[in-house]
Amino acid sequence: MSNIKDELQKRILVLDGAMGTMLQQYNFSEEDFRGERFKDYPSPLKGNNDLLSLTQPKAIAEIHAKYFEAGADIVETNTFSGTTIAMADYDMEDLVYELNFESAKIAREVADKFTKENPDQPRFVAGSIGPTNKTASLSPDVNRPEYRAITFNELRIAYKQQVEALIDGGADLLLVETIFDTLNAKAALFAIEEVKEERHIDIPIMVSGTITDASGRTLSGQTVEAFLTSISHIPLLSVGFNCALGAQQLKPYLQRLSNETDFYTSAHPNAGLPNAFGEYDETPKQMQQYIEEYLKDDLINIIGGCCGTSPEHIKAIADVAKNYKPRLIVVSV
Repeated sequence: MSNIKDELQKRILVLDGAMGTMLQQYNFSEEDFRGERFKDYPSPLKGNNDLLSLTQPKAIAEIHAKYFEAGADIVETNTFSGTTIAMADYDMEDLVYELNFESAKIAREVADKFTKENPDQPRFVAGSIGPTNKTASLSPDVNRPEYRAITFNELRIAYKQQVEALIDGGADLLLVETIFDTLNAKAALFAIEEVKEERHIDIPIMVSGTITDASGRTLSGQTVEAFLTSISHIPLLSVGFNCALGAQQLKPYLQRLSNETDFYTSAHPNAGLPNAFGEYDETPKQMQQYIEEYLKDDLINIIGGCCGTSPEHIKAIADVAKNYKPRLIVVSV
């Protein structure tokens, strides 16, 4: 089995694009989401994309394969909302282990197939760990600023269950992503460290924050440098940013991050900013040009796409990434 750290020394690695954007093209109905197994389930299930790993596994495998065909080195598991906290929206907390395990297993099988066909380009599976729909730092009630909808400990327990299932299902690394509240991310990192210690394993961790607007801060108010300081006590594989902004808007923050860290750096921006209908219009060619600016300035080790990106975007990114050397960091032995 190839080591992702070895590959990062050799080249820029390409991460996949959006899962949700691809799933929209299938136009799955409520019945499709339910499948046979959940046809009498009491709650509405349409929109629960993670559930499709159980009810439409072929579609999930197909999407992973399309991204690998486009040149991706790493695909993310279909588990962005795979915690008891997020699954409570669908009354599916009991399914969390199975959802994560099966999602990782699907991605693992597709990755192994592609690695076997081309051993010179080993493929990896990143267990996707989303931010949940609750925040530990901010009150959801403007009249009660002291109130919190979730505690650090509740987050830690939920993340731990997700992490164990992702590892059991075959994830090579864990990606704590779309971080809008660093305290949530710290709960996820704490849970990962717990699992590593209990199982006597070492699994690489990617961390990816979200700069929410032109203020250059996360939703919980941190600057790039503060965010980096908050998570740097953990031995990470990479740190980076994704979502909220397009590649062009993200560049200055990536520059600051790249200057400040000895970790590998990653970015998976959106296909531009959303239009009036919430859709993303940036073409693969446009995105490729913006990403090439990252590469020319030696800012990046792992590059991919978030909302609005497709295999066409990833192919354009992979095509340009192979012409550049990865950002150099000194690896301590």
